[in-house]
Formats: sequence, C-alpha cells, structure tokens
Amino acid sequence: QEQLVESGGGLVQAGGSLRLSCKAPRNILSTFSGSAMGWYRQAPGKQRELVATISSGGITNYAEFVNGRFTISRENAKKTIYLQMNSLIPEDTAVYYCNQVWRGYEYWGKGTSVTVSS
Repeated sequence: QEQLVESGGGLVQAGGSLRLSCKAPRNILSTFSGSAMGWYRQAPGKQRELVATISSGGITNYAEFVNGRFTISRENAKKTIYLQMNSLIPEDTAVYYCNQVWRGYEYWGKGTSVTVSS
C-alpha cells in the first residue's frame, strides 16, 4: 500500500475547476495530524515546483502563481488533504504530487495528472 495516494486529476477546459485529493492510508492518525503536507507540480520539461503547503496547525502557504485561485485544506480524521483549483489555465497543466513531512522524513505520492485545455 502506498504511503500517499493522489486522485482527482483529469482533463478540464481553461476556466474550469478540479479538486485533488491525497490520502495517507498507511498513516496512523497522530502521524498524519502532526505532518506538514503539501502539493507540488511538475510540468513537462520543467522542474518540480511548490504549489501549496499546509502545516500541522493549518497554516497555509502558496506559490505566487496561485494568485488566489487554489485552496489547500486538510481533513485529519480522513487522513486526507485537498487542493481545490479554480480558474485553471493551460499553464497549470502538470503532474501534481502530494508531499508529507513528518519528523524529518519526507514522502511523495506518485502524482495525478492535470491537463488544462485552451
């Protein structure tokens, strides 16, 4: 069983919305609750970049390009984080990866692909 499992990607037209989910099925609740979580993305031919993070205490941080379009949230009881993406543009096309940091250990999901058509 994977450490982190992303879902929710797909093909959407520009201006549309998607909600990505990342579940941590192997975590015990206290581990997940105590973890900093985040979303990163990697577009074809580009390096992986930060999209948004959320601390164990719920403090959020966003990349500048998000510009108010995305919202990261977490639901500890479900060991899940979300990325609500609105007003998508073709430049948002990428594989989106979930990231978990807990006590110095870092984990990555396998990613979910998002394609935004113009």
